[in-house]
Amino acid sequence: MSTVSTPRTVTAPTTTPRRRAALDWRIRFGLLSLIWGFSFLFIKVGTEAYAPFQVTLGRLVFGTAVLAVAMAVKREPLPRSARTWGHLAVAGFLLNALPFSLFAYAELTIPSTLAGICNATSPLWGMVLSLVALSEDRPTRRRVAGLGIGFLGVLTVLGAWQGFHGLDLTGTALALLASLSYPVGWIYVRRTLAGSSHSHLSLTGGQLLLATLQLAAVTPLFTTLPTHIAIPPLLAIAALGALGTGVAMLLQYGMVAEVGPTTAQMVTYFVPVVAIAAGVAVLGESLTWSTPVGAVIVLAGAALTQSRPKAETRDQPNPGAGRTPATARSRH
Repeated sequence: MSTVSTPRTVTAPTTTPRRRAALDWRIRFGLLSLIWGFSFLFIKVGTEAYAPFQVTLGRLVFGTAVLAVAMAVKREPLPRSARTWGHLAVAGFLLNALPFSLFAYAELTIPSTLAGICNATSPLWGMVLSLVALSEDRPTRRRVAGLGIGFLGVLTVLGAWQGFHGLDLTGTALALLASLSYPVGWIYVRRTLAGSSHSHLSLTGGQLLLATLQLAAVTPLFTTLPTHIAIPPLLAIAALGALGTGVAMLLQYGMVAEVGPTTAQMVTYFVPVVAIAAGVAVLGESLTWSTPVGAVIVLAGAALTQSRPKAETRDQPNPGAGRTPATARSRH
């Protein structure tokens, strides 16, 4: 559901002993896939009783609380620079407030399975944008082919040959726009916060805090307080925030530091599978042949767009080194 991008300006690490994680990274990889895959189900359940902005605000509140606890345990201070806070405000909007809200609105009219597949297009958008905005990213035949294959998969999922019959175009467009917001935010962070002296946890905590404040200011303007508290949807929102945002980010950054971004980003290709299975098994959403087939094509294209020459891969620095932020692009 998400890919991890670590700026290439990270410096080589000094010889520092690294504590062994309590859980093997493969177990954490599986947990992250499940958490992000079920996030689309949690969004769907939450919007059954609460407005999309309320779902997003609740998600951010619970997610920020988890990171605040982690920061307190590790004694990580928030950034103090006004410039850093300004950049984090933009990052919080592009990577959290905007896409979270768009997915919540999208799932008012589209199934959670389709939302999960739309989220998997984020690497495709990322490649297009990086070729324009990042001069070091050069197009290759393989990556261009992956882009074409990926968008062919999108058309397959949407049933383009049937004239998009039975498809809610507005909801689908909102989900695709949400997936586009992630690479836009990633590029912004890469241009503005690469080389920051603050830790990943500190920057992410500040980013989520600002995104929460943004939603707290917007939500009362467009929603009214619910007349009653629906417990199951509220629990879904709590799980969405605490697990899908807070715990997931902690798992993700730990994996990046341990096994590197290339392996960690592979979780992206399992999230739609979990989202489809959860939507069908738990919510009883219908599934036609074009949905899983198109999802496989999308993921194959996304994998090709993320591929790099072996020589370049060997030259990548240790992502756990330095204090440069690694930016997660899906946050579900």
